[in-house]
Amino acid sequence: MSDEGPPDAWEPHERRLWEAYRRGEWCDDVPEVRAEVVRWLLVAAPRPVPGSLARLRLRGTRITGRLDLAEADVRCAIRLRSCRLDEAPCFDGGHFNALEIRDCALPGLTAVGTRIDQECVLADCAIDGTLDLRSLSVGTRLSLNRSRTVAARERPAIDAESLSVDEGFSAAGLECAGQVRLTSAQIRDALTLCGARIRGADVCLQAAELSVGGGLHLDRGFTSEGGINLYGASIGGTLHLEESTLTGTGEGREEPALQLLCATVGGDIQAGRGLVVHGCVDLRDTTVRGSVVLKRARLHHPDGTALTAERLHVGGTLNCRGGFVARGTVDLCDARIGGSVLFEGADLTGLAGPALRANGIEVGAEFNCCDGLTAHGRISLSSITVRAKLCFKDALFDVPSGRTALTCRRSTASELALQPREAPVGTIDLRHTRVGVVRDAPASWPRALLLEGLVYDSVHPTLPGGDRLPWLDRDPTGFALQPYEQLAATYRQHGRDADARTVLLAEQRRIRTTLTWPARVWSVLQDLTVGYGYRPARAVWLLAALFAAGTAVFATWPPQFTGDGARPDFQPAIYTLDLLLPVVDFGQQPAFTAGGAAQWAAVVLVSAGWLLATTAAAGANRVLRRS
Repeated sequence: MSDEGPPDAWEPHERRLWEAYRRGEWCDDVPEVRAEVVRWLLVAAPRPVPGSLARLRLRGTRITGRLDLAEADVRCAIRLRSCRLDEAPCFDGGHFNALEIRDCALPGLTAVGTRIDQECVLADCAIDGTLDLRSLSVGTRLSLNRSRTVAARERPAIDAESLSVDEGFSAAGLECAGQVRLTSAQIRDALTLCGARIRGADVCLQAAELSVGGGLHLDRGFTSEGGINLYGASIGGTLHLEESTLTGTGEGREEPALQLLCATVGGDIQAGRGLVVHGCVDLRDTTVRGSVVLKRARLHHPDGTALTAERLHVGGTLNCRGGFVARGTVDLCDARIGGSVLFEGADLTGLAGPALRANGIEVGAEFNCCDGLTAHGRISLSSITVRAKLCFKDALFDVPSGRTALTCRRSTASELALQPREAPVGTIDLRHTRVGVVRDAPASWPRALLLEGLVYDSVHPTLPGGDRLPWLDRDPTGFALQPYEQLAATYRQHGRDADARTVLLAEQRRIRTTLTWPARVWSVLQDLTVGYGYRPARAVWLLAALFAAGTAVFATWPPQFTGDGARPDFQPAIYTLDLLLPVVDFGQQPAFTAGGAAQWAAVVLVSAGWLLATTAAAGANRVLRRS
């Protein structure tokens, strides 16, 4: 410290600044001061007035020249308010106690590698140039609240790569015309950009590998005109995106509006309630320990993917309900959701691809696409695992006829509720899926339904077998055997054998349409006589009728004895049985031969006996084989 007075060349108003510094008072009556005077005060550091704390407190002053404090060691606080600096001050490599520049106008500032033990405040400032804070280290908080920065062409507005802040970093209301760089920055507490407005050429907020110990606030009016890159970011608390507007760049918005790729979020992603995104939201390979809330968010990327979340891991719930709108594909392939996936009341539109694609997703609870969901485009859910219910109750599939409305192949769920608001004109594909319970409604059965390989334990409502048959016969690719077998097995499992036989009989009649004409004739005979073995009472009644008719005929016109030796007594009833039952010999048929009209009756009885016996045997074999 210096005990001498100010240099002789100083002007009277600069001497007043020297005295105010020694007393630690605000200096308001100095309209202009040279930057070298301010530097002399801070570096030479005159002794304070006894009982006072020396510090620089300058208000409403123009500072001419360049304030160069590079590599300076300044132990007092520096506070500039409502000042105007002609040139960008330099604090590179310096060590400072506290720095406050508030409501000032300056053509940039550089503080590369600077250490500030306490707070650093650059608030309410108009900065016409780059704010260079690379490798800046702040001991408490950093504030850029309500400042306005305009960068030179191809220069960032704020460059804070490798920034380190021991407490919070607040830039609420910040306005930047140029890129903000926070790559590899470390913020021990929260990073707040509430109400900030940033616009850049490509990526307006570059924050790859950012580390935030608390929450990250890009909400309450936050606006970006350019992408936000949070690749590999680590956020200890919640990421807030409510009431914000994010806009990607480029004609097709190739850069995501929000890239949260390979990141970790310790809390939730709160991105509902007023979030509007023009471009893609990229959450691939990100881990969220809490929930992802997109309730009432609006995502617009109609020519591509509005939300891509492949391999996203969420510990809680993925909430896209209550007014969530996506113009563009929502892609959740191979995501792992510990709670539920909720799309109730959502409005999804896929122009260049599916409206919703979630192939390979695993859901720990329910997957709800119900209660007013509207899908303008295909929903693809192949190879998914849902621990609880997969629900499409009161959903609307808006796809044209001949296109696929829902694909749910090779999937598993405890329950499938397929009760859409209207009967889909598109195809529903449930092939090779395993569910415990199927719930549907005949009024909303789709026009085209693929059921081959679908396995279930029960189906509701429990309709009679005949009423369920139209449900099976909607496969546009042609007849499939397994759906009939599965429905019949379900009926048998619940003790409804008559309904099972109805389904199996219908199955055989459908098989008949695929046979050659000789086989069809034989199939018709089996159907008429014994109902393919599922109507055995028909054979009994036919045999009884033939037995009565034959007995009456042969009692009226007994046959002639043709054997050698003693003539047995003729019994019309036993003779009729001998003709009807080809594998049984009662000794009447070899001894007697009918003649005339009775001979034709014998031919009919023998033929009918063989037909009934073989069809009954074939039917019995079919029943035993299925049992």
